Amino acid sequence: MPQALDTEGLSSRTDHDSPADITSLYRAHLSRGRAKIGEMFGGQIEASSAGTVVRTSDGREYLNCGGYGVFLAGACHPRVVAAVERQIHTHPLSTRLLLEPSAAHAAAALIRVAPTGLEHVHFTGSGAEAVETALKMARSLGHRRLIAMANGFHGKTLGALSVTGKPLYQDPFRPLLPDTSHVPFGDVAALEAELSDGGSDACVIVEPVQGEAGVVIPPDGYLKQVEELCRRTGAFLIVDEVMTGLGRLGTWWGADRERVVPDVLLVGKALSGGVIPVAAAVATPAAFAAFDRDPFLHTSTFSAAPVAMAAARAAIELIEEENLVDTANRLGSRLLSLLTGVLRAHCPHLVADVRGRGLLIAVEFHDAGLVGEFILDLLDHGVVVNHSLNAHAVVRFTPPAVFGESDVERLETAVTAAARALAHRFPEAPPAPSAPSDK
Repeated sequence: MPQALDTEGLSSRTDHDSPADITSLYRAHLSRGRAKIGEMFGGQIEASSAGTVVRTSDGREYLNCGGYGVFLAGACHPRVVAAVERQIHTHPLSTRLLLEPSAAHAAAALIRVAPTGLEHVHFTGSGAEAVETALKMARSLGHRRLIAMANGFHGKTLGALSVTGKPLYQDPFRPLLPDTSHVPFGDVAALEAELSDGGSDACVIVEPVQGEAGVVIPPDGYLKQVEELCRRTGAFLIVDEVMTGLGRLGTWWGADRERVVPDVLLVGKALSGGVIPVAAAVATPAAFAAFDRDPFLHTSTFSAAPVAMAAARAAIELIEEENLVDTANRLGSRLLSLLTGVLRAHCPHLVADVRGRGLLIAVEFHDAGLVGEFILDLLDHGVVVNHSLNAHAVVRFTPPAVFGESDVERLETAVTAAARALAHRFPEAPPAPSAPSDK
């Protein structure tokens, strides 16, 4: 008879880990660079999270406006946790031979909220895997030439990295996928020129708003023009909504603003409900045809794992029933106005722009060196945010849609204090930036 797990003893051992112990383990077994970054940001150890906050082992509590867009519904939402716990206690992983109901229900829930015309789902464990899936769907139909957007971000597996528009991450791993090009985001004429010899062999991948590029919002009508261009030339269209989908932008999908229906729409991050990693490629019947005919053409042992499916279904249902999409729209407008006002009042000479859509908000500084300073100041005042991988001068706020009034007040207080501290240390505007470099 197996012994019961000593959860009390396990908790005790975990709680007694010191920052030095964890940093040492990171340095020895994970990444020396990651350990160094952790030390730079104070060496704090994340211990628990719930709702809008994350707590560290020393008892500090931080307002979580980071997490790269994962926590739309906050952390450990009771509804998602309950669904996952039920699945863990009944059937967490499947045989991969018999049919399994949690995947069927999760797929139906996702299709229910997806743009009309998207009818099939392939679940994955990460956004990058969803990108790889979509690229294979395109290739199954003969679309082998890839056209992506400069500074776009789609992941770091080899196919996803090929369409990620950042040489900094690409160069160490070349050669990547052949016949791949990048055009400026928001520039329909440049895309049209790239497709001027016909698009029947082309696959275009685009984000409605470029997240890792620093929350770059294209001109109104851009995404619709991209769709129309793809339809006219016969190009395959992938809209990557791993970060922007499921309400982050204040609409169910960024594509919804212009009634765009791609061949494949990618979803992730918020699909996890902030509990279990999961992502998906949602496709039209035509795009999915090869996968429909042969279920073993593209597989993964943990694809559509029941425990992840329970989280995905619960996340979609709570976003619907708690009206988090509309909340993201209203709250995002309020927070954008709040951040703009505070930063203009206290450090206008340091900030180049404050912009956003829904709960995806960027603060761009004149100098990239100010980003780390601002993040540290916010940490000192109890707020977690993220930098942008493809825009080193941009800090991103991705707060949950479950923010309460006290959270808004706490954020305002922290940003005010951080802006004042930054202005005190840097009383003059930085010199004009030199030409950008990927190195």
